[in-house]
Amino acid sequence: MNRSKSIFSLILVIAVTVLLVITTVMGWGENNSGSARNINLGLDLEGGVSITYQVLGETPSREDMADTVYRLQLRVQDFSNESSVFQEGDDRINIEIPGVSDANLILQELGRPGSLLFIRQTDDSGNQNYHFDGEGNAVLARTVEELQETGDIILTGTEVSTASAGSVQDNLGNTEFAVSLTFTAEGTQMFADATTRAFAAGETIAIYYDGEIISAPNVNVPITNGEAQISGNFTFDEAERLASTIRIGGLSLELEELRSNVVGAQLGEEAINTSLLAGLIGLIAIIIFMCIVFLLPGFAASIALVIYTTLTLILINAFDITITLPGIAGIILGIGMAVDANIIIFARVKEELATGVSVRLALKNGFKKAMSAIIDGEVTTFFIALILWWRGSGTVRSFAQTLSLSIVVSMFTALLVTRLLVYLLYGVGLKNPKLYARKVKPRKVIDFVGHRVKYLIISGVIIIAAFVTMGINSARGEGAMNYSLEFMGGSSTHVTFNENFTLSEVDGEIAPQISAVIGNEPVQFQMVEGSTEIIFRTATLDLYQREAIANLMLTEFDVGEELIATENISSTISAEMQADAVWAIILAAIFMLAYIWIRFRDVRFAGSAVLSLFNDVLFVLAFYVFTRISVGNTFIAAMLTIFAYSVNSTIVIFDRIREELKTKGKNPDFKEIANYCVTLTLTRTIYTTISTLVTITALYVLGVTAIRPFALPLMFGIGIGVYTSVCIAASLWYTMKTKFVSKAKA
Repeated sequence: MNRSKSIFSLILVIAVTVLLVITTVMGWGENNSGSARNINLGLDLEGGVSITYQVLGETPSREDMADTVYRLQLRVQDFSNESSVFQEGDDRINIEIPGVSDANLILQELGRPGSLLFIRQTDDSGNQNYHFDGEGNAVLARTVEELQETGDIILTGTEVSTASAGSVQDNLGNTEFAVSLTFTAEGTQMFADATTRAFAAGETIAIYYDGEIISAPNVNVPITNGEAQISGNFTFDEAERLASTIRIGGLSLELEELRSNVVGAQLGEEAINTSLLAGLIGLIAIIIFMCIVFLLPGFAASIALVIYTTLTLILINAFDITITLPGIAGIILGIGMAVDANIIIFARVKEELATGVSVRLALKNGFKKAMSAIIDGEVTTFFIALILWWRGSGTVRSFAQTLSLSIVVSMFTALLVTRLLVYLLYGVGLKNPKLYARKVKPRKVIDFVGHRVKYLIISGVIIIAAFVTMGINSARGEGAMNYSLEFMGGSSTHVTFNENFTLSEVDGEIAPQISAVIGNEPVQFQMVEGSTEIIFRTATLDLYQREAIANLMLTEFDVGEELIATENISSTISAEMQADAVWAIILAAIFMLAYIWIRFRDVRFAGSAVLSLFNDVLFVLAFYVFTRISVGNTFIAAMLTIFAYSVNSTIVIFDRIREELKTKGKNPDFKEIANYCVTLTLTRTIYTTISTLVTITALYVLGVTAIRPFALPLMFGIGIGVYTSVCIAASLWYTMKTKFVSKAKA
């Protein structure tokens, strides 16, 4: 490309960058379309709707309540992945959905849970259980109670395992939208008997929900395999609405609305402002760092990083992804990976220039040689994110959504935008090698592998000590870890004050006083909009603690006992959600093992990478154990971030080892190769860690109190990642490699 075209293209890229910045900051049109201010925020940052349901009938069993809570959690994820569902008292369930200000709209779309019935058209005597009016709508001819007495309700929603909308082909090959149902083992037999009877009589089967028949499909064939489809000229929205109705109606228990409120943010606007400021400071610091360390390529990477950040925020807005603390973690991790990809490239360019080749050839070879490490690292993390998205729920899925998007955008900016900008800068005449890299003396090879036993002992001692400490804490009755309300549940105290308080007043005055009278336990709170009611959530309160709160409210705020209501609540992270997260991590580790095994054609690379990864995760777990930092939603986000991030440095080292092995003979010195490659990539590892820690440190220093227990373990985990990748990963590979060789020779 000649100079004039390079200048024009460079101006065009800068103009696009400015356009993206304007879109992110200000947006366009009356609704500020594209602006970051329109991004959906979670309950912790923006607030939303809180709905409390009461179980109808007798007090339910613990198992039925747990099953209903979990199924509702899966249902409300249609509104937002950051929705939370938890038990309140013995027979109530609370749902909180972020980013919504109209409780009635949510109630209308959600419907009444647990009231789904399947009804046959006629009874044993041939009498109609329902008939069709002049418009073709099915209307009940008898009451539900009468249908129950005569046995004409063939099954209920509890026998429906899943319901989903999708496209199918009819007998003529035309595509139409339909609802696919899968029944439980018991429901399969019941539905088989009912459809066999209906098919023989040429009848329909009605689906009754919340007081009306929502569908009465024909039975075209007996359905005996437990899978059915409902079709009927649906649009996709109509099919999705019907499937959603069946899912919510198929809950174990029948519920009715007890109350609904619009609640305020848990962290407030200050948390948003400080997070944005921290992100901006971190971004500026990274840009300065990149320009100082990598000169002209660093400047190109800085523009690409601005494009990454703005494009990510615009796409989060476009895809209606809800952002909370786990979402912020995904964005931070994406920034780290975007910077890391550029550092890998520029380190390769510097190596090429040191051999004396031209700048253009150094750029070409640098991008080419860095490609495999970048792709392996990014693809591995991307598929980990997809597995977490598929198997996870709640905050796990939210983190995975943001991370998946961030990885795609970071690969685009690193491999395409940065490359384009560097070549354009070269094309405008900036061809002096001194602009692309400083001359650095070769680093003396450090014998990391020689100290492998020492490193493995250190890791083993710390990890074992953490588990021993967990056992001691548990035996003392203090809990193996400092579990928060999200894991342990607690008490919810509703207080109606005589005046309105601001968020800062509650955070700075009322909540600390409540914490003091109950033994310095942490206190979470939410403000109910349009009223003076505030909901305080604490660890489970005994009688004396409840009396202490009541006395505090009376003496300090003139609030009588009749305006205070306390109920015990379950954890918002159910056992099923925890199991989902564990299974997601296990599947992600299995995938990582298989992918690295295939890519490196050696199971020892894969095994070393996975073991190194778990070393990182267990070190962060130990950090939580020893420091007693609160373990809640942010714990899951922090552990997932470390899990997805730490494998990158290991893959970069292994990529260099693989490259070196190709140049050696039949009997290479594995120890020499491992030490050389770790030393060669050491600067890249340190630079990447610094650039990632900058943003998180700014978040820790500037963030509100609730953000710090999230930022601090992240800082520790990313720092430990340096130790693991440098001291543990290559040592494990060397140990496996030499052990295997010695056995083979024997």
